[in-house]
Amino acid sequence: MLLTIAFESDIPLYQQIKNQIITGIAQGKLKPGESLPSVRQLAADIGINFHTVNKVYQQLKQENRVVIHRKSGVIINPDLKLQADEAYRESLTETLEVLFAEAHLRGGTREESQQFIERIYHTFLQEGSK
Repeated sequence: MLLTIAFESDIPLYQQIKNQIITGIAQGKLKPGESLPSVRQLAADIGINFHTVNKVYQQLKQENRVVIHRKSGVIINPDLKLQADEAYRESLTETLEVLFAEAHLRGGTREESQQFIERIYHTFLQEGSK
């Protein structure tokens, strides 16, 4: 599993790792039933504290994205079936409101926001088909 970590970023390390794992699952780069590196191995590969990786794996477990077994380690949930329920939609709305507010404060227009969304969505679909 290849992760790109920006140590100088304002985004916390655990969030960068979590975001990349979720994106990998969504794009099909990480398949249901596929093993992830152990907590200690991933921490050593990245050069970070293993507690940071453990935090990511525990959050992904709570979100039902991974399953953790004592013997087989951390695997992408083989029965992963996430639904866009009301709670998800509310969370998505809150996240997007903050992003659009920030864009507005920086002089962004509705058209620019729509172009960003289209470009990101298009790139996401292209990456997922590789």
